[in-house]
Amino acid sequence: MLLAIDCGNTNTVFSIWDGEKFLCTLRTSTHHARTADAYFTWFSTLINHYGIKLDIQDVIISSTVPRVVFNLRVFADRFFGCRPLVVGKPDCLLPVDVRVDEGTQVGPDRLVNTVAGFDRHGGDLILVDFGTATTFDVVAKDGAYIGGVIAPGVNLSLEALHQAAAALPHIDIAKPQKVIGTNTVECMQSGVFWGYVGLVREICDRIKAERDRPMKVISTGGLAPLFQQSYALFDAFEDDLTMHGLTVIHQHNKDN
Repeated sequence: MLLAIDCGNTNTVFSIWDGEKFLCTLRTSTHHARTADAYFTWFSTLINHYGIKLDIQDVIISSTVPRVVFNLRVFADRFFGCRPLVVGKPDCLLPVDVRVDEGTQVGPDRLVNTVAGFDRHGGDLILVDFGTATTFDVVAKDGAYIGGVIAPGVNLSLEALHQAAAALPHIDIAKPQKVIGTNTVECMQSGVFWGYVGLVREICDRIKAERDRPMKVISTGGLAPLFQQSYALFDAFEDDLTMHGLTVIHQHNKDN
């Protein structure tokens, strides 16, 4: 069994891979002060609920929050007796090239998504990840990561509106029935939803024009299903893209 851990700015996801399929996926909030013991207490309680008999031999970690990696390393070593593979570290080999400006640090999540996207869809891709930030990652024909775009995330934009304007409430994102809102909530939902539809379409169109070749657009992330239905923005939706990428990277390192 492989335990794949994806630590983002908002949530940390644990998935157990048995070599053929994911047995379960668990999610918790990301907190840098959470200890290895606290991780195991939470993890083992839920595993017992699912009735899974653990036989974890390997752990792989992708983290955009460097401060949590130490305790996750201790968690893997103390409770599973293994040294975890950490994406972005020199000893973690990638099956694809990274072609960006020298000295640029690419987020591990973006590299993992690139590996997963290329494995499932081949090259010439735009990967749109709706996370804390909305990221656009460009994958070349040969699978190399060649750059991308970073925009504020949907929920981050809503929170900024609420905090910066005293009269505007905190709302949840939803697809509005019409563009013109007739109350404050509808106006905010319309602005954010249709604003992001326009943002995604414009950025993807400009990437395709700059690359001057046909490209598939793949969406992932928590809010991706909400936008998947909107005016054929995407060619496919992948709800487990990052986790799949972690399994591919782990296998690549075992083979090499």
